[in-house]
Amino acid sequence: MTLQQLRYVVCVSETGNITLASEKLFISQPSLTAAIKNLEEEMNINIFNRTNKGVTLTPDGITFLSYARQVLEQADLLTNRFVENKERKPVFSVSCQHYSFAVNAFIDVINEFNANSYNFTLRETQTYEIITDVSQLISEIGILYLSSKNEEVITKILRENELSFDLLFIAKPHVFISNSHPLAKKDKITLDELADYPYLSFEQGQYNSFYFSEEILSTLDRRKNIKVRDRATLFNLVIGLNGYTVSSGVIDKKLNGENIISKPLDMDEYMKIGIIKLKNHILSPYGNSFLEAIKKYIN
Repeated sequence: MTLQQLRYVVCVSETGNITLASEKLFISQPSLTAAIKNLEEEMNINIFNRTNKGVTLTPDGITFLSYARQVLEQADLLTNRFVENKERKPVFSVSCQHYSFAVNAFIDVINEFNANSYNFTLRETQTYEIITDVSQLISEIGILYLSSKNEEVITKILRENELSFDLLFIAKPHVFISNSHPLAKKDKITLDELADYPYLSFEQGQYNSFYFSEEILSTLDRRKNIKVRDRATLFNLVIGLNGYTVSSGVIDKKLNGENIISKPLDMDEYMKIGIIKLKNHILSPYGNSFLEAIKKYIN
């Protein structure tokens, strides 16, 4: 096993295609295929499933990739320290549902380490992509929620991908509405009271099953539905159309604006919001810092 072979595996996993990976690596396709096959024989595992549409990681391949990335990261540390004699550029990535506390924590991590250069990524993305990102170590940490409606299915998917779920906090469902909404002065809001207003939710692409919905109670039938892809659009529609969305209730006026408020939803349900990561994966200093920073914004 060589570092070059590990880099080949990482590149193929990221592109999902041997041809594209060979072009990116500047080697021939037969050479790349042979190198990976030799590695698989040496490790006595199949790293990739090969189909006419491309390649995907096997369960063993997902585990292997997590270790490969750690080995390559340590090798880069050695190279930067002793060969190139320069400070290593920090690399850190998080994939999450649309939570303001995650954005605040991400900012704190950048400010804490105050590096001259870095490659940090914050992906507010779809639920299924969060799971995929973390299982393939595209992101070190993912953030999503479990409820009575999706917990069994999501937990099964996490288990199949060798991922753990660590609880951050349990929230009661809240509605986000504008401060000028007709229901804004109520202490609690019922679903019946919301029936005439547009319901806003985040689009989940091809995995648009209610199990992957970012909003709790997605199975309920509503007359007015609008799906969006980003937080800014959702909040603009909340204000412009007297719409609403359902979330955890944790809100930040600096990020979301003074016009968005949170009100408890009068119903018996819960949201277990937590982080997902590969089992037995040791978090980087940036990952640990991120988790510590989150605690400041959810208490």
